[in-house]
Amino acid sequence: MNIEFNRNEDVMKQLISKMESRLEQIYLGGGRKRIDKEHEKGKMTARERVATLIDPESETIEIGAFAGYGLYEEQGGCPGGGVVVVIGYVSGRQCIIVANDATVKAGAWFPITGKKSLRAQEIAMENRLPIIYLVDSAGVFLPMQNEIFADKEHFGRIFRNNAKMSSMGIPQISAIMGSCVAGGAYLPIMSDESLIVDKTGTIFLAGSYLVKAAIGENIDNETLGGADTHCDISGVTDYKAKDDADALKTIRSLIDKLGSFEKAGFSRTEPKAPKKKTEEIIGILPELRTKEYDMREIIYRLVDESKIDEYKADYGKSIITCYARIDGWAVGIVANQRKIVKSAKGEMQFGGVIYSDSADKSARFIMNCNQKKIPLIFLHDVTGFMVGSRSEHGGIIKDGAKMVNAVSNSTVPKFSIVIGNSYGAGNYAMCGKAYDPRLIVAWPTANIAVMGGAQAAKVLLQIQTSTMKAKGEEITPEQEKALLDKITQGYDEQTSSYYAAARLWVDAIIDPRDTRKWISMGIEAAEHAPVEKFNLGLIQT
Repeated sequence: MNIEFNRNEDVMKQLISKMESRLEQIYLGGGRKRIDKEHEKGKMTARERVATLIDPESETIEIGAFAGYGLYEEQGGCPGGGVVVVIGYVSGRQCIIVANDATVKAGAWFPITGKKSLRAQEIAMENRLPIIYLVDSAGVFLPMQNEIFADKEHFGRIFRNNAKMSSMGIPQISAIMGSCVAGGAYLPIMSDESLIVDKTGTIFLAGSYLVKAAIGENIDNETLGGADTHCDISGVTDYKAKDDADALKTIRSLIDKLGSFEKAGFSRTEPKAPKKKTEEIIGILPELRTKEYDMREIIYRLVDESKIDEYKADYGKSIITCYARIDGWAVGIVANQRKIVKSAKGEMQFGGVIYSDSADKSARFIMNCNQKKIPLIFLHDVTGFMVGSRSEHGGIIKDGAKMVNAVSNSTVPKFSIVIGNSYGAGNYAMCGKAYDPRLIVAWPTANIAVMGGAQAAKVLLQIQTSTMKAKGEEITPEQEKALLDKITQGYDEQTSSYYAAARLWVDAIIDPRDTRKWISMGIEAAEHAPVEKFNLGLIQT
């Protein structure tokens, strides 16, 4: 390996180390003292419950670990969005698990908690995955109730999804392992089966204090809504567990009895490792994002035997389209090429830019994958579509619209990996969050925005200086530079992978070496849901 590779590798390792350090803090939830308090009550933490529930030494992927990162600082923060969401294996069956973290504000629901929980349900519905809720929540975080209660994608949508999933035949199992109050009480009872842990689990529409205030009745919470009440008297819950471990054991037994349903029918053969070492993937991406590199070198380290069948290799060279296998699964890959290349007409094409021929090629390839029932993988490092008179006269808008249309109408599962830049309409054409990827993850090097920081900062600077001059204010070169630096810093923060992950624009920030695992487990999840027939719609070929 050359010096540049070693430099790139060192930079990536530092970014991964920074990511892992931040995750370690997030995994502590509300902190050691609150974890100790949960243990004193005889309860496991959310992460301990998930670890106990899943099959030993099995693979997992966590959704939204960075949700809420840097948000709600005035309220003391909301690590992980106050809820743990994991796709893992329970009794050999792939499931999605949603566990309230009672160490974070007693498991109260912040706006990001609701968004993350809805994302978990969306994944379950799209992939027909069994969903397990480990409930331990004080309900809506009242100081922010106006941001979580009444809108379409707020708290009530969760119960609507409960009902929809039941009608779709998606198994839902809930365990009441702590507080379950008010509107939140509907979630476990709208599940297909519910468990409650004796002495620590309670469920009611109103707690003892509110009951006293409302109707003057004196009653304790255990008598009002504990395990004995709901298993012996009301019949609200189906199983009584003596402790957390017993509840989780019961869930494993219930999942073990699930039957199988119709599959999607994706092609899978025996998995084979890449010939080019996956470990080397962290040395490919240049330290300076303006430098070119060959995206094929990343693809070779993702796919089985480092083997691809490239579609239209000599046409539309600013995007690579190819067939391959990842962990045995057949995939179609659409990847931005960052090398400067020559078009078929001999014209230079800049790396990371989508040209008309590239958009046309990609649209055709996406349609082919749909016809063949092959899942699609999008590898983002895109600065946008080519601009200028030559591109406009050549119909870049038409060809770009064709690609966006193909992505929008695609019925095979799509997975997006944001490796580097994902700017402007390039984000849309490459299946950004708005285009329903089954999973979308980012490397620590990812940047998502309407345009690059340098360009955006200059545009914003021009607007601000023009406004100041219109008011008769003078601006010196030194003031202009200081203003540019301030704008650039603020914009760069908003384009970072952490900013995106905090708001669930991406499902996770991942170690690049885990990319194969995320894609493979994602396709395995998608295999549970039959694929609708592809319709060309308005796509012009």
